[in-house]
Amino acid sequence: MNYNSFLTKDYKNLLDAPGRSRRRAGWTHLHTTLVVAALLAVGTLLILVSADAEATRSTQPQAQTAPVDAIQPELARESRKLTIALHFPALDQTQSPASPIDAIPQTNPGEAARPDEHEARWTSVKVRPGDSLARIFKRQGFDSRQLHDILAMGKRTRILKHLRPGQIFRFQSDENGQLLAMEYQLSRLESLLVRKTPEGQYTTSTQVRSLDTRHAYASGSINSSLFEAGKLAGMNDRLIMDLVAIFGWDIDFALDIRRGDSFSLLYEEQFLDGKKVRDGPILAAEFTTQGHTFKAVRYTDASGHSDYYSPDGHSMRKAFLRTPVDFRRISSRFGKRHHPVLNTMRMHKGVDYSARRGTPIKAAGGGKVIFRGRKGGYGRVIILQHGGHYSTLYAHMSAFKKGIRTGSRIRQGQVIGFVGSSGRATGPHLHYEFRVNGVHRNPLTVKLPDAAPIKKAFRQDFAQKAQGLMRQLAMYTATQVALNE
Repeated sequence: MNYNSFLTKDYKNLLDAPGRSRRRAGWTHLHTTLVVAALLAVGTLLILVSADAEATRSTQPQAQTAPVDAIQPELARESRKLTIALHFPALDQTQSPASPIDAIPQTNPGEAARPDEHEARWTSVKVRPGDSLARIFKRQGFDSRQLHDILAMGKRTRILKHLRPGQIFRFQSDENGQLLAMEYQLSRLESLLVRKTPEGQYTTSTQVRSLDTRHAYASGSINSSLFEAGKLAGMNDRLIMDLVAIFGWDIDFALDIRRGDSFSLLYEEQFLDGKKVRDGPILAAEFTTQGHTFKAVRYTDASGHSDYYSPDGHSMRKAFLRTPVDFRRISSRFGKRHHPVLNTMRMHKGVDYSARRGTPIKAAGGGKVIFRGRKGGYGRVIILQHGGHYSTLYAHMSAFKKGIRTGSRIRQGQVIGFVGSSGRATGPHLHYEFRVNGVHRNPLTVKLPDAAPIKKAFRQDFAQKAQGLMRQLAMYTATQVALNE
């Protein structure tokens, strides 16, 4: 190999003084060796100090180890610097002994251990068509003896013998698969809970979820029918019928309603988990027909009884229903008429309501049955006495309600019989008479006595709540009118 082929001019000059070059190279090697040795010694010393400090901290009280802890972060940083700089594999693998505390799972402060969340799991099961509780238990691997003990509780668990597809069971079992608890969903709000006690017995309880309520408003104007106007206002069938029931003592919804009549109401909407479940009761309402406005508010007294009253405290209920049957039309009114069977002019002392055969007939008011049987041209008849002044008669029945007999006490709205055409009648209808002190009065126009007003003990509380509800209804109505303009 040619010597000059790889030496530069500077390197060649260095070779011109071989003695001096050897001495410098020798001193440089000695210097490097000393520096490395020193670093090794310092690094080893620092690691030993660090390990000793760690051992001291783990064995001594906190107050005695405080000075060591104060310098520990600085020593640790220097140790890491040396380890990385010198690339010592042995130092990289050195770890302090694991603390026994590290092996204990940590929980949030103040959080108690809940073994049933970890050791006992809940499983949901949907009832299949044709399922029985025995089949469900078998699929879940539960002992048939447990099923026997649960069903042996009698009336409390009798409902578990009649399951419906789609209903939900929830089972809680331990790590050995033993049943600890069972929840049976009876409805969206109610469930039956069966739980095993430490003694191995079973207990039952009913769990009921509460609904969140909000106030809602609806209003409408009648063009063709109340039902159609209610639907346009966003009301369901039940809410419409509730409105009819509130004002049914003052308004004949079959005869009195006219185009242009209007209504407004404040009612509850009930929610579960943020989703609407159903409409609640009407809280306040107004109904205007033929220029007359009727108002009602709902009030619940201290005993838990709820009813509807006018804003001045009079009951919206009357002692009598205006119409005791759901009818198609009035086939004959009160007064003189030509009798369709006898072919003579005579006084018609009641009102005939044409209805389908078998339509239920309701008692117009609470009272006592003073006659039940056949009565000449009336056919099958029931006569009710209401106190000392009033009585009502129901004729041409096809049948009496089972259990109704002379002397029976009857409540308002109770079914007493069914529409027919017994006696002298050309078709199925109810002949209804209303008498005051034995004198026949027109059932369509007679002034009906009110039911009992608000009790004196509740009047002040009622007045405050009624005013608040009526103000709220008026505010909604004014807002609706402003939006429509």
